[in-house]
Order: sequence, then structure tokens, then C-alpha cells
Amino acid sequence: MNPLKRITQFGQSIWIDYIRRDMLASGQLKRMIEEDGLSGLTSNPSIFQKAITESSEYDAEIRALKKKSAGSSLDAFEALALDDIRRAADILRPVYEKSEGKDGFVSIEVSPVLAYDTERTVAEARRLFKDADRDNVMIKIPATREGIPAIEQLTAEGVNVNATLLFAISRYEAVANAYISGLEKLAASKRPARESKRGGALSGVASVASFFVSRIDTKVDSLLAERMEAARNEEERAFFASLLGKAAIACSKIAYLKGRSIFSSKRFAALEKQGAQMQRLLWASTSTKNPKYRDVLYVEELIGPDTVNTIPPATYDAFRDHGTPRESLRENVLDASKTLDALAKAGIDLAEITRQLEDEGVKAFADSFGALLHGISEKMKAM
Repeated sequence: MNPLKRITQFGQSIWIDYIRRDMLASGQLKRMIEEDGLSGLTSNPSIFQKAITESSEYDAEIRALKKKSAGSSLDAFEALALDDIRRAADILRPVYEKSEGKDGFVSIEVSPVLAYDTERTVAEARRLFKDADRDNVMIKIPATREGIPAIEQLTAEGVNVNATLLFAISRYEAVANAYISGLEKLAASKRPARESKRGGALSGVASVASFFVSRIDTKVDSLLAERMEAARNEEERAFFASLLGKAAIACSKIAYLKGRSIFSSKRFAALEKQGAQMQRLLWASTSTKNPKYRDVLYVEELIGPDTVNTIPPATYDAFRDHGTPRESLRENVLDASKTLDALAKAGIDLAEITRQLEDEGVKAFADSFGALLHGISEKMKAM
């Protein structure tokens, strides 16, 4: 059996971190659903930047938008992106229906320049969700400190949220609790709610928490390499070397255990009776950045029930070719805790590292968004 499809036997859903007009029009997305068991899709400014500004696929529409005086490059981007999002959502609709609202989602991100502004994030997310006009669309909200109350408020309004740019275990816990608080507010509001086939007043609301994986190892490994270089003896050097490539998976496994505890609580059980779905952990940034590591490392080692892995195209193809699925997420959990303890002993401050990664992640997406709008603007000028 296709290795990608076999992953689903362990309770994990496979999404792809990619969108482009040709994959929708050619039938490629539909084939991936049928052949690979693909059940969702995520996007971000970097993906759209490459799709729209580095190809000619969107030029005809950009030309038409310019002719109609459609407005700014931001207006043009939203028109193009939402068209792709709706098309993808329609192709994935049968998955959404068959899974009773658990899978079949397409994600689009609010502008990353709003990552530190709660009110504007909420306003833009509301508008995007309304304009997308599909039950199986998720709005990606950066899980900054300012993003946490936005996640709670949007959940309370019945908006499907993908909480993104998560690196710290403590921030993930805050996201999970914000989702539960939002559901409690939605239940108390008595507002009309979407219902899935599962039934229940809360059954139409879904959420994932996107925990970024490989970037943790990239940052930690660079610090370990510095300590290896400065080691006083071979024993100390070997200690630092033994921790290379282990931080990300250890953090992910501990986050998973935290989530299982939160969503097995009496507090959440009361919401489940009203049809609420648990917020699943989604593994993001699962391409292998270090060529010394197995190219499907962050897929193979994080397979387990009630999770999602959104895989970039090259890693997706690699796993289809030579991935070996097993239920790995709950293996050696005690070792994961020991790894975090050892990292602290090695002087690795994970709290500071995850703070840096969040700042860098927001900036990178904001830069991509700026490049995207600039690229569209230049195309409009040239037409």
C-alpha cells in the first residue's frame, strides 16, 4: 500500500502544505485525495508568493482585475487567493462530508503584519471566513500572545481556526485552552451554529494547532555545534553530540502528551457531549533541513492518533516513495523528557529559542507577504 495512505491507519491525517492553480485545474489534487489519502491543504504567504509572482498562471486574472480597476495589490491578492481556496475546498468537500467535519479543510492565513494586533486579526479573520463562504475553510492565526485572545474570540463565533507558528509547548497549551474557552462561550451564546453530520450544537467547529518542528532542531543544533567546538574534553563533546537532531521530536512528543491531557479533561468532556471536536495537533515545518538526517524524519517519527501532518511537496513525494509508517509518536516518551532535561543541562534555553523562532517566523511570513504584494503590483504595472 502507498506509504502515505498507510499513515491514516494510525489515526493521523495527511495534508499538504502547498497550493497552486494548476494542481486544482489539472485534477492533481483530486488524484492525491484518491491515491494518497490526502485529506487537507494549508497555505501561507510564502506559498502564494511563489505561486502567483513566479509563474504566469495568474496573469490573465491579474490583467482582468487591473482592467476592472479592482484596487490595490492586496485586493488583487485576496481575489486570487480566495478563488484558489474555494476551488480547493470544493474538491475536498467529499472528504469533509465523509469525515463528518473532521478533515477536508483548506487553510488561508490572515495578514502576518497583524500578528501582534488582536482586534485587527479578529476583524480580518471574520471577513476572510465570510468571503471564503465554505464550511471547510480554516483561518490561520499566528499564535502570538496577541493571537491567543483572537483564537478564543473567533472560536466563540464559530470560525474554524488553524493556530499557526507554534514552537513552545507552553504556548501550545495556551492555544488549546483558548480553543476550549471559545467553545464554552459559543455554547453559552446560544447563537445558531453550523452542525456537521456528527450532530450537536458545536459539531461544525474544527481547529488545529500547528506546531512547527524542524526549525527547532535547526536552531538547537547550531547552538550544540558551538558547544561541541568549545568542549573541554571528548566526553563533554560527545554529550553535546548525542543531543543533535533530538530537540524537535522531543518537544513534539511532550506537546502531544499535554494535548491528550487537556482534551481528556472533564472540562472538555462537557463540550464533547454537545458535539465538540478536539483540537488536533498539526505537525508543520516537517521538511528535513539538515541533509545528514533522513529526508522523511519528521514524518516517520511523529505518527499517532488524532494528529495531522501537513507535508511540503518534496517531503510528500519522498515519503510516498520510501517512507516507513509506524505509530511512533507514543514511543519512548520518557526518553523525550530526558532529552529536554539534558538540553537544559547543556545550557540550551528552549524558552528563549522558541521566542526567537516565533519572532523569526512572523517576520519571514511578513516579508513573504510584502514580496507577494510587490510582485503583484509590478505585474499590474507591466500589463
